[in-house]
Amino acid sequence: MRVATWNINGLRARFDFLLHWLRARQPDIVGLQELKLTDENFPYAELEAAGYRAVAHTQKAWNGVAILSREEPVLRQQGLPGEEELGARLISASVGGLCFITVYCPNGKDLGHPDFPKKLHWLDALARFLKEQHDSREPILLCGDLNLCPTALDTWNEVALRGAIFHTDEERARFQNLIDWGLRDLYRELLPEGRMFSWWDYRSGAFHKNQGLRIDFLLGSRTVLERVRSVEIDREYRKKKEELVPSDHAPVFADLD
Repeated sequence: MRVATWNINGLRARFDFLLHWLRARQPDIVGLQELKLTDENFPYAELEAAGYRAVAHTQKAWNGVAILSREEPVLRQQGLPGEEELGARLISASVGGLCFITVYCPNGKDLGHPDFPKKLHWLDALARFLKEQHDSREPILLCGDLNLCPTALDTWNEVALRGAIFHTDEERARFQNLIDWGLRDLYRELLPEGRMFSWWDYRSGAFHKNQGLRIDFLLGSRTVLERVRSVEIDREYRKKKEELVPSDHAPVFADLD
């Protein structure tokens, strides 16, 4: 079974690109983030024609998350409880024998911005949601864009960026809370010294200079980790395909037994 996460950065703008990737990589379950559209504009029928059922939590022009699956996903949770003010940022479903959760963490903007403490609060609420409503012994796959770099290996320039947004002790402590609860970073578990990124700014040739960040994750409970054969950051799909413009994020996928 192939599971994946992708911040698509606008589903309407990137829909043909998504279909290209689905045909090429043949994932079984996908978490999408940053849809930027309303439910009436979500392409349920077009995705079903491509072989995927979907559940979505949408929001006009901003945020939005969805789960695509070859089998019918059974909705479990739409929205992070108590955090509706920050938008459509979490959805979970039972699918493929997994509790599959996809999230889009607030960006935080910068340390002096009012959005930064809101980001930390949201991450605290996510950890609380897991603790109160889930059991880390069950097969859980939490994926998405967490907008943080857990370690120095996950950023192109730790020396210059240490302490800046995505690189603070406060954000890294929140990531560690998820690990302490019982999730594992599948990429880092399989590639402990790996240094690949999942996001590159569109500006200044950052992608070609490989000035990126690893901020997109597949986090699995122990029972999921035991099934993982491989994990890949799909850098090829950060490039144009047949003149289709990519997201600024690359997909990340894992193959499970």
